[in-house]
Amino acid sequence: MTIGVGGSNAETELARLRNMTADVNNISVPEFQARIKKACSLMKANQIDAVYLNAGTNLYYFTGTRWGPSERMVGAILSANGELQYIAPHFEISTINGYMLLQGKVNGWQEHQSPYELFTDILERMGLSEGVIGLDESCPFFISDGLAQANSAFKFVNAKAITAGCRMSKSKNELALLQRAKDMTLEVHKSAAKILRDGISTEEVTQFIDRAHRAVGAPKGSYFCIVLFGEDTAYPHGVSHPKSLALGDMVLIDTGCQLQGYNSDITRSYVYGEPTERDREVWNHEKASQAEGFKAAQLGRLCGSVDDAARGHLIEQGYGPGYTTPGLPHRTGHGIGLDIHEWPYLVSSDTTPLQVGMCFSNEPMICIPGEFGIRLEDHFYMSEHGPKWFTEPSHSIDDPFGYNA
Repeated sequence: MTIGVGGSNAETELARLRNMTADVNNISVPEFQARIKKACSLMKANQIDAVYLNAGTNLYYFTGTRWGPSERMVGAILSANGELQYIAPHFEISTINGYMLLQGKVNGWQEHQSPYELFTDILERMGLSEGVIGLDESCPFFISDGLAQANSAFKFVNAKAITAGCRMSKSKNELALLQRAKDMTLEVHKSAAKILRDGISTEEVTQFIDRAHRAVGAPKGSYFCIVLFGEDTAYPHGVSHPKSLALGDMVLIDTGCQLQGYNSDITRSYVYGEPTERDREVWNHEKASQAEGFKAAQLGRLCGSVDDAARGHLIEQGYGPGYTTPGLPHRTGHGIGLDIHEWPYLVSSDTTPLQVGMCFSNEPMICIPGEFGIRLEDHFYMSEHGPKWFTEPSHSIDDPFGYNA
């Protein structure tokens, strides 16, 4: 039997887990203020007069205000001079004030009124009667369209140069939150492997993983969870009717949680039982491909070069070519932070230079339809000396968690 797989049960494993968040620090007000300052600098460099930050991760990142997007316009306008004003339904003003971290006037619109016309009034109070306004790239079409129709004196552009320009490189505090979230999920992975038994369903494992994430300190449990057995593992995001576990099945578990909004996302693949030579060969190809991607991630090189290195190694082993299967059908990795998938991306077309503070998944999955798939996903960040793992990659197919390393 694969080391660390099976032999326990949910109750035993949940009792073993401990809250891992007692010493976690919040993002401080001075850090939010520093983000605003950097955004203003980027606005001036890109000749953007103000940006609109829609409810969601961009609003939180820059202002500390947590508010989810909906069919009602809620957000903030930040001018290149640093003035911050909020826009929200009038009946939400008191609630917004309670969630607000960086202070600013909240401008309210009644249900029968147009928030897009109110937007014009706010800009005028900021001293802007014309100019270039950057829109949060996650802003839904109904808002961007409404703003464009109500504000003909302004040119609306993608604010990605500002939002991504600030968020791509993480601070020490952000790295610490990401590190702890990933540490938590790795412990959950270890416990999930131990509860596996003949006939267990993917639903039971998924439910356990959610409870385990809560036990280690993730208040909302799993942010997501993919559990697959056997041939189902060849499909990156699962199947409509997943099979139960049987001896000899490949197991793929991909899951994560959030800590103060920062995400973990780790995948482990191993065999329930004894690996065959075919299992071992493909698993080792996957591990080597992940290592080649990591080695290629050097400061100043393009993000796309990481994908080229990982995919190139698989092609040398006879997979592909390109995105065809058997092989790697998707990009090698994605950025991660407040969004589980964010800029930049480890895909050949991404020409962003690798910089200190950038964080990525490294997951060059091998999919073999009709047999199985293997995804080994760990994350790394760019330090001043090059790439550093948040979590060490799987040790071996026989001892995936390195208990006997």
